[in-house]
Amino acid sequence: MTDPDTQADSQWVENEVKNHAAWISGVREQLGRVVVGQHALVDRLLIGLIANGHVLLEGMPGLAKTLLVNTLSQCLSIDFKRLQFTPDLLPADLVGTLIYNPRDGQFQTRMGPIFANLILADEINRAPAKVQSALLEAMQERQVTLGDQTYLLPDPFLVMATQNPLEQEGTYRLPEAQLDRFLFKLIVDYPSREDELLIQQRMGTTTPSLKVSSVATPQQVIAARDVLNAIYIDERVRTYIVDIVRATRNPGEYQLGKLDGLIRVGASPRATINITLAAKGLALLQGRAFVTPQDIKDVGMDVLRHRVITSFEAEAEEISSERIIRDIFDGLQVP
Repeated sequence: MTDPDTQADSQWVENEVKNHAAWISGVREQLGRVVVGQHALVDRLLIGLIANGHVLLEGMPGLAKTLLVNTLSQCLSIDFKRLQFTPDLLPADLVGTLIYNPRDGQFQTRMGPIFANLILADEINRAPAKVQSALLEAMQERQVTLGDQTYLLPDPFLVMATQNPLEQEGTYRLPEAQLDRFLFKLIVDYPSREDELLIQQRMGTTTPSLKVSSVATPQQVIAARDVLNAIYIDERVRTYIVDIVRATRNPGEYQLGKLDGLIRVGASPRATINITLAAKGLALLQGRAFVTPQDIKDVGMDVLRHRVITSFEAEAEEISSERIIRDIFDGLQVP
């Protein structure tokens, strides 16, 4: 016999999922008026906002990253700042500093550009380690300390950091501990022929007029987190997530001996948490009140690709972390 309280909670979740699916659909529609394609990226940004995570992008310039984040901020009526990372950037240029006022002998706080809801950190791997650490600390703690005062960052708060491929000159590799703070790492490729023709039609003018409407509020994004937390995930699916992450550390435990020696660093427990949150977020975006194993497969690569570090042996054989993750998904039994 079903517990009436449990049944009522389940009905509440289903109703709330439908309610939030309405504004999410509206945001997608507005973004589609400006940004051509990039549907997976749009969904990952929305999941990041709702799940309180951040997104790392790797790709070439000119793929509408700034346009996408700026347009998303307009759809949600929130603040957007773009930060161009350069080798001479200082932490104070990012988080702010204290400035001495000789008139009254007091220090005044000047807050940096990080005090916005949506941050585009462009070419993060061109900045030195101190600046990267300042940004990533703010991402993790969601606060900044200036002098003896601590200032909370606005909510919602999402950083979409972009990095150039490491083969390019003037780049600094992000340490594994800092990479682990990103919910997703996405590889952005060039658009298809059909999409590029549409981009040409929309943007091939000196004054492109691409306007969007505000269809949601920051309060709706924050309220969606309660719904995300309540989305049902079966115990077998939970175990599936744990097995996937554990297989990146000890593949032999899961009869994946062919991967022995190919993984230098496996995914941390933060990956287990992030796959769970991302899968719930994907279910919410698709209008479901429960998580399926397919949700795990859909988000798993984006959550794990920057957390599974290949060994020198794998690099010598040109085996990527993506290939290893695919082998893990193929080798584990789906519940």
